Amino acid sequence: MAHLKLKDRELGSVQGVLFDKDGTLSHSEPRLIELADARLDEAGRRFRSRGASASELRELNDLLARTYGRCSAGVIPDGTLAVASRNHNLLSTATVFCQMNLSWPQSLVLAQEVFDHVDQHKQALHPGGYPIGLLPDAARLLRELAAAGTTCAVISNDTTEGIENFLHQHQLNDCISGLWSADHHPAKPDPGAVQGLCSQLDLRVENCALIGDADTDLLMARQAGIGLTIGYVAGWHRQPTLTAHEHLISHWSELTATSDSLSKA
Repeated sequence: MAHLKLKDRELGSVQGVLFDKDGTLSHSEPRLIELADARLDEAGRRFRSRGASASELRELNDLLARTYGRCSAGVIPDGTLAVASRNHNLLSTATVFCQMNLSWPQSLVLAQEVFDHVDQHKQALHPGGYPIGLLPDAARLLRELAAAGTTCAVISNDTTEGIENFLHQHQLNDCISGLWSADHHPAKPDPGAVQGLCSQLDLRVENCALIGDADTDLLMARQAGIGLTIGYVAGWHRQPTLTAHEHLISHWSELTATSDSLSKA
């Protein structure tokens, strides 16, 4: 087990630590900006081909941007694109299309076509996976935890492939023992996701910590019975507003981990 210390405050010992990915371990905002803009452009192109007027296209762009949380400075950290799964974003997109006077069946089909087109284009540009930065000092903490014998895992609404690509890009596979993605059931923010991941890794939920950048993560963890919830706020251009945490980190350098035996020496 590892003993966690936040600045000068002792947090206690943990058997495992579950990390959110986007905005917690990874600097995902540049990728999400590109993804949002690509979906906006493709949706606009599809509606233009259907004969939408200039004012209708502006309305569509505005509705989708607000739905995704795409603002002039970047991505809103607690918005749909930053927090929700691909499927939830697809349903949000279809709902916007309904507001543009398409039927629900038409909207679902069109949203799927838009998402698939953007994904195919992205895959062609980045066949090895989109390069995503690792937030400063995150690797150091992961290696400290692993060296102390603590199990680390990723719990994210990204796909399994997306998580694995990220871990491979930053050579973190030796630090991460498991993952729970949008491909697993139940997915975040169901508390069963936390319980399922802990069970998969033979961890007791109450002996684990969860670190995330969204209240949905932190509330999910508390409802699952997690022992320690830590909010992380340095992954976006604008700090997320968190209320469900026990402790707050503004930089990974603030959190350190040592072997429990060493901390008691």
